[in-house]
Amino acid sequence: MGRIFFYKGDIPADVSFKNSVAVDTETMGLDIHRDRLCLVQLADEKGNAYLIQIKKGKNPTHLKKILSDRKILKIFHFARFDVAVLKHYLDVDTFPVYCTKIAHKLYRPCLPSHSLKTICSELLSVDLSKEQQISDWGADVLTEEQKQYAAKDVIYLHALREKLDALLKREGREKLAQACFDFIPVRAELDLLDFSNPDIFEH
Repeated sequence: MGRIFFYKGDIPADVSFKNSVAVDTETMGLDIHRDRLCLVQLADEKGNAYLIQIKKGKNPTHLKKILSDRKILKIFHFARFDVAVLKHYLDVDTFPVYCTKIAHKLYRPCLPSHSLKTICSELLSVDLSKEQQISDWGADVLTEEQKQYAAKDVIYLHALREKLDALLKREGREKLAQACFDFIPVRAELDLLDFSNPDIFEH
């Protein structure tokens, strides 16, 4: 694990990412319209984590520039939720994206769990603690335990993508995975418009 950098409001303009960046979000809950965005985590390929505390009334322009840069691949776990949250609260279109959860489901659909904890254990032999998952992310001051948890949610995504790409290629599903990744922003937009209940793809 590299260093953890913490910022309030926005990430500095001199922080940049070359080809890819791992991304995650922390919110007050799982209802996108009700539960506000509190934290956005980024990580580079060296294992450095950049935590940006989202402040009400502030416009994180440099963060949004990174998220919308089409030359930078954004790697998520469960991108459908995060992309929708970022669109709703920051009004940013995040693309292109990669989702380790979808990649893992395509690689081994028979498994009962595709959580980040599960696939980190399976593919990287890393045991993630989820103890801070439901802590108060809206607090003005985050604890060191929260910061460590938030960082660990992103620093392994680059390595997972590398492993999953090889496994998807082995199973002949890399093109199908890419098509799913390309569709994620549309799926997120449908969720924001409440087309997930009922799901228009259901019978």
